[in-house]
Parts: sequence; C-alpha cells; structure tokens
Amino acid sequence: MGEKTLACGMEALAAKDPEFAERFAYFAGEEVPRDPAAELPARERYLAVLAALLGCQGVDEFRAVLPEALDAALSPVEVKEVVYQACAYLGIGRVRPFFDVTNEVLAARGVELPLPAQGTTTLETRGNAGNQKQIEYFGEGMRENWKAGAPERATVNRWLAENCFGDYYTRGGLSDLDREMITFCYIVAQGGCEPQATAHAGANMNLGRDRDFLYRVVMQILPYIGYPRSLNALTCIDNAAASRA
Repeated sequence: MGEKTLACGMEALAAKDPEFAERFAYFAGEEVPRDPAAELPARERYLAVLAALLGCQGVDEFRAVLPEALDAALSPVEVKEVVYQACAYLGIGRVRPFFDVTNEVLAARGVELPLPAQGTTTLETRGNAGNQKQIEYFGEGMRENWKAGAPERATVNRWLAENCFGDYYTRGGLSDLDREMITFCYIVAQGGCEPQATAHAGANMNLGRDRDFLYRVVMQILPYIGYPRSLNALTCIDNAAASRA
C-alpha cells in the first residue's frame, strides 16, 4: 500500500488487517463519496456520517472519522451540535461516550472548551419555540398537539415540544435543514424505528429536501451502518415520498 493515507480511520487497522483496510478505505473513502448517484457536498456528507455513527453506536469509528470531518468540512460547533441533538433520539446512556471522544479530539487540536454558547431559549420560552419548530417541520397539526392527542400521552408529547425541539432544534450552529437531516440519520442508523424514519423523511421534504437528496444521504452512510438498515431507510424515503403524491 506504500505511503498512501487510508481514509475512514483505516490506517489503525492496516498493519494487522491490510486487505480489509485497503478495500474498505477505497469503498467508504473513495468509491461512495465520488459516485455520481451518491455524491454530496463534504459538509453534508460528514454531518450525515457522524450522525449515523452516533446512531449505530460506532464510537471507535467516530473517533477515527472526526479528525477527517474537522479537516475537511465541519467546525467544532457543528460537531458538538450533532452530539448534543443525538441525546434526544438515542438517550444520554448511548451518547455519553461520544461527548468524551469529541472533547478529547477537540482538546488535542487546541480547541478551547467550552465552545461559545448556542442556546436561544429559556426554560420559560422553550415550549413555545419548540412547538413552532414542530409546526414548521410537520405542519399545523402539531400545534399544541399534547392537548388534542390521547391524554395518557400528553406529558410525553409536551416533552417532545419542550425538550426535543425546544432544547435542541432552537440552538444555533446548525440550520433546520441540517438538523432534520442528522435526525433522519440517527433514526435509520439505530434501526427498528421505521415509523419515525418515515416521518422524518417527510419532514426533510417539508423543509425542501427531495427524495434524491435523501437517497444520497443513505448511500453515504451505508458503509457505516450496513445494507439492511440502509435498504430499510430507502423504503422509508419511498413511503414518505408516496404519501405526498
């Protein structure tokens, strides 16, 4: 393999698993990113990959890919926002190790922590602000939906507005388009959440993304989450698109 630098963190495996490292680095680092049917701007690609690695619990690969993402496209604030928002979809129990990895990588690069604050809400305003985000993404039917739905779900639905959307989606650092794309990646990468994946594919479309873009996102994260979950994700996209026809 000579002096060639291997992408996707494969240099760490090259000494003991050289055949695998070379072939995977080519597939995930060259073939997929450059395929005309899958190609995305580097920024969107790395946002999707990092979110997918959070979703599938790929903490070691996250550690390996994060420096590439920072070198190529992403700012420390953007990376932190991907980690923060993951807590709403994966829970802190699965996200805590990614905080440690991110902080270690940033500190090693001389980034001063904590980063500039990105919050825009207070405990008093987060509910209304979060519900407004829900309405923008999913439609008018989300307005104070905790009052109209099943009473036994009212508390959880209110938390969705206040915490999931009010605490995370209202933050700076990432756009609405970014946040819905990474949410789709968290969900499809963890598997078993196809109803939510379909809903968030639809929300991406409501914000202006199209089926082709979401297909490209899935193809870019396929090397990191595997074929079964990727194929399920494509079906969710198709179902969301069909419901809009």
